[in-house]
Amino acid sequence: MRFEYDELPKELEKELKEKAKFARADILKMTNIAKSGHPGGSMSSIEIFLTVYTFANFDPKNPDDPNRDKFVISHGHTSPGVYSALIQVGAIDREEVLTSFRHVSSRFEGHVTRGLPGIDWTTGNLGQGLSAGLGMALATRYNGRDYHVFVMMSDAEQNKGQVAEARRLAVKYNTENLTVVVDYNDAQISGKASNIMKVNIKEEYEAAGWKVYETDGHDFSLLYSAIKKAVEDGSPSVVLARTKIGKGISFMEDQVKYHGKPLSDEELEKALKELGVENDTEKFKEKRKKLPIKKPSRVKKEYEVNIDAGEPFVYEKDMDGRGAIGKAILDLVKRNPNSPIAAVDCDLLESVRFNWLAEEFLERIIEAGVAEQNAATVAGAMSAEGVITFFGDFGVFAVDETFNNQRLNAMNHTNLKVIATHCGTNVGEDGKTHHALFYLTGVANWFGFEVIVPSDANQADRAVRYAASRYGNFLISVGRSKLPIIKKEDGRVFYDENYTMDCKRADIIRKPKSDRVVVSMGSVVPFAVEAADEVGAGTVAIPCPLSFEIESLKDLLNGKKILVVEDHNWFGLGALLAYKMVSAGIVPKRFEHVAIREFTESGNWKDIYKLHGLSKGKIKEKLESL
Repeated sequence: MRFEYDELPKELEKELKEKAKFARADILKMTNIAKSGHPGGSMSSIEIFLTVYTFANFDPKNPDDPNRDKFVISHGHTSPGVYSALIQVGAIDREEVLTSFRHVSSRFEGHVTRGLPGIDWTTGNLGQGLSAGLGMALATRYNGRDYHVFVMMSDAEQNKGQVAEARRLAVKYNTENLTVVVDYNDAQISGKASNIMKVNIKEEYEAAGWKVYETDGHDFSLLYSAIKKAVEDGSPSVVLARTKIGKGISFMEDQVKYHGKPLSDEELEKALKELGVENDTEKFKEKRKKLPIKKPSRVKKEYEVNIDAGEPFVYEKDMDGRGAIGKAILDLVKRNPNSPIAAVDCDLLESVRFNWLAEEFLERIIEAGVAEQNAATVAGAMSAEGVITFFGDFGVFAVDETFNNQRLNAMNHTNLKVIATHCGTNVGEDGKTHHALFYLTGVANWFGFEVIVPSDANQADRAVRYAASRYGNFLISVGRSKLPIIKKEDGRVFYDENYTMDCKRADIIRKPKSDRVVVSMGSVVPFAVEAADEVGAGTVAIPCPLSFEIESLKDLLNGKKILVVEDHNWFGLGALLAYKMVSAGIVPKRFEHVAIREFTESGNWKDIYKLHGLSKGKIKEKLESL
């Protein structure tokens, strides 16, 4: 049951007050033992955490129940408060937490991490939690589950633009299974939140269409009633819980210096006497000294992906990669009518070719508008809750604009499929602001993301089916324009119905008839093949530059004159290939690299390719000069 009582029974209120006392003591103890952490906000949030974890649909003995309620702690630095509340409800072990909090070997990190009981999103970068909770709430449209999502937030982060983006989208889709509770303590690192950047929090939620409840965040009875109303009112709702930073300890209350400052031993002793709780920290400090220096045992949540990837389409004539991707996604939905597959769009339906899906299955589209950061987090959280989710956007937005959002998705081990269109200078006339040149090296910083850069429409089709049928994060990068189909020497399609996608393999399109080999990826490959054919050079396409195995290319590249050509910034495929060659002991006779080394012009993409050495003619000239 979820918030089952009409009002909080007095005996439970008394029990919660006692738990709050010990939780506050543990907050102070664990931060003192670790000599770091954030006690102030943890103390102001503790009644919120205890109320939500106690009365939500959450069984601490069965924390992996997929139908239980979900919890996002957006102000993840309040981890001491979260952990102390979870101790009190019986979800985690007190001794383990107090001994190991913030130790390198501990799963109880300085900011909350997904995989621990009752924690459904890794947070710490303020302003993303509401989007994550919204994504989980929207996921119930596709996964068939009946859970409620609770997002606990700070008041200071309400200043973030992404929070406003999430508020609007929640109302658009009437996510009635979403409740926000704000720790309204008017305190942040540099002083009073209202002085640093005043935000009319209540008015902004109301203006977006939310129902707003205000209450005393330290009164369990009032807090319970407010949250219960918010949960049951059939609307996205927020509870503004007025609190005090450092609540419960006289010398800490309303003192922002305790935001991220643990108590000294003397201060701890004084505080525990005020609470009437024993100081047992010495035994935990001694145990902490014996903890090993090793990586913690983290839980990576994932689910089995079981869909029909279908038969790939084969294109014979010039085709744009984004078009092939759009058709493949539509085909996946048609083949898997009962599977949770959805797409998140940012007002670019036709541009990213999600329009075909929208025309036949509009309910499979979450349209977020021009709000990329919120959309990226929403998509990631949806994918974490059982929905195979495609997030489509131009490369400069899918990577550059949402860099930190995708980084957090990676940390949360989501199952997101990012479709980055309009990559490289292939965008042409849109100019330097839209030339995405970071779609490989940028994504390399999102550890665990696989990058696929298809060579033509046929490989783009296979990339979608490959990524969709596997759990994990993928970014598929394509340009805007229609490009030639890669052919075998006899004129047949290279990426035909018999081609199997394998990210560990490089594609040897032509074996060399001379000592020259051109290596490329993505939109440049068709022109590299044509140029190489005219001079008898070999051609290699590398669709997965972050994970391909170099051993298969050893005989082909060793002692050869190698030309790397890419529509990417200069620190991309060329750098990765050089590193792998050196590591494998492959020594070229010569190594040349053509890539984008400056912000490029606005003009026809073919002219840009000529200016920067990426056209067939320029590649041929370079090969001949080797």
